[in-house]
Amino acid sequence: MCQGAKPPTPSTVSLNRDAVARYDMADREDFTTARRGLIAELPGNVTGADGSVIFDPSEFDFIRDDVEAPDSVEPSLWRQSQLLREGGLFEVTKGLYQVRNNDIANLTVVEGEDGLIVVDCMSGVEAARQSMEMIRTHVSDKPVAAVIYTHTHVDHYGGVKGVVDADDVASGKVPIIAPGHQFDKYALGENVIAGNAMARRSFYAFGPLLDHGPRGAITCGIGIAVGNGPSVSYISPTDLITETGARREIAGLEFEFLYAPDTEAPEEMHIWIPQLAALTCAENANHTLHNVQTLRGARTRDARNFARYLDETLERWGAEAQVHYGPHTWPVWGNDDIVSFLESQRDTYKYVHDQALRLANKGYTPLEAAEVVELPDELARNWANRGYHGTLHHDVRAVFTKELGMWDGDPVSLHPHPPVESAKRFVAFVGADKILDEGRRAFESGDYRWVAEIVHPLVFAQPDNAAARELQADAYEQMGYQAEGPQWRGIFLSAALELREGIRPAPYRAAGADTVAAMPIDILFDFVAVHIVGEKAANADIRIDFDFADEDVRWTMWVRRGVLHARKGTSDRAQLTVRGPKQALTGVLLNPALAQQLQNAGSVELEGDPQVLVRLGELLDSFDPRFPIVTP
Repeated sequence: MCQGAKPPTPSTVSLNRDAVARYDMADREDFTTARRGLIAELPGNVTGADGSVIFDPSEFDFIRDDVEAPDSVEPSLWRQSQLLREGGLFEVTKGLYQVRNNDIANLTVVEGEDGLIVVDCMSGVEAARQSMEMIRTHVSDKPVAAVIYTHTHVDHYGGVKGVVDADDVASGKVPIIAPGHQFDKYALGENVIAGNAMARRSFYAFGPLLDHGPRGAITCGIGIAVGNGPSVSYISPTDLITETGARREIAGLEFEFLYAPDTEAPEEMHIWIPQLAALTCAENANHTLHNVQTLRGARTRDARNFARYLDETLERWGAEAQVHYGPHTWPVWGNDDIVSFLESQRDTYKYVHDQALRLANKGYTPLEAAEVVELPDELARNWANRGYHGTLHHDVRAVFTKELGMWDGDPVSLHPHPPVESAKRFVAFVGADKILDEGRRAFESGDYRWVAEIVHPLVFAQPDNAAARELQADAYEQMGYQAEGPQWRGIFLSAALELREGIRPAPYRAAGADTVAAMPIDILFDFVAVHIVGEKAANADIRIDFDFADEDVRWTMWVRRGVLHARKGTSDRAQLTVRGPKQALTGVLLNPALAQQLQNAGSVELEGDPQVLVRLGELLDSFDPRFPIVTP
């Protein structure tokens, strides 16, 4: 139990018990399918090279099939968590296997005539390595013939070095197949350019700050959990799929691809294996409603495209598919069930998109629309459309963002005071005592959303007001207990924790060494550019050429008028040239103070005025992964 966590109030208990009536809790089919084909249970903890525990399945022992939802857990979320508790190595169909629930994502292995094809690699090296050891022990010891990334998210490529040797990829022995024209840009850029903010938000959404338990983190809804500091690796794809209908022959099996960009990820693809009648729609079809806009932060997705590409998939392979497997949750078997599953997912995303814009065209704001849009009963009662990852409420709002932008259309929200200034004015006008009185009254009546709204200005105006912080925490806690969406639960419970105990240490980094080292050079300069303190650099005039010796390419970079730019080539106005391998030049760019040390070690050569790097270093900001969220 999380330290300081309080029990659910009678209002929360009543609401969660009443929620059971909304669901068909007698439907147990998913429990049968989630266990189907089990070959071996998980062997125990996932551990790091130093013996540290990355993932401990026993932390989820409190989630049992024979236990009804605790009063502090929304019953639909409890049911989904019971299903995600089913971990191990599974035979999906002859020749296709999955390891599930020792990580937030699955590892899928297809056995070919003379090799294994790995489809997605989990989020970390440790979990991927454990999964491959299970494959080697129970299925096949054939060599890896290829790796396929279905899309650009870290939980699908992060474990690649637990699956394949980088030298085998570099030599051309093992291809890495992935979708899109710019896979590296989207895979690495998303986790680096805004990585610090994204990581901090993910600490709230995915619950790594919380203990696992009925009053803490349950599961991630789409997978069991994010590992405790997994080693995230990266190897760039060597074979890009850029059009639908592309085929590859691998280890005696044919793979056909449907290119599905701007869906759940900027670059994504569906895969059909005709010999196995096996289909995956990557994360465009899951046993959950997905995010149109992630709460951790990422580019807003196009709900229309989810529906469009699912329909195209049905048109191409819907009559033939006998199993649908995914990089999360469990498979679907049988043609009728697959078609029904994909049609229901397709219709759900289309409904969210169309109804959001229908209401936008009637003058609704995003929040107003989110309060009234409900899925038709046939869609809403389908467990696969419940909000275990995305939620209907924030997906409706995300459609507005995608199609209409950040402004909700109400002039009052166009140029408001910043939160702290607004809070100070509000508290001065209403009075701290009246706010607390109203907040306590609302809490007693079970109106926790109003408590959070009314007390928030007091916390921001008077962050040391212990009574306000505690009341805000109490409200967020009950909202977490009531949430069907695990990310909503994680956000509310993490907010309560930090209001009570202060900001916790960061449980993991936004981008590991592999991610930074693999960044395309243009993304590397973009990453440095977001560190420039604009006002400090307003009058700067810095011009540096970078000679990436190992890649035989030269770039020129300059800082003027508060902006860092870079382009291929050199400049006759450069004040300094820095020459060396990419890894060393990356170090110089991210920490210019290292330049002299690297020069002394023979890693880089400096030609020109080295003081230019000193001046550049003075313009760079640093990012603290523990910035405040629930306090100013």
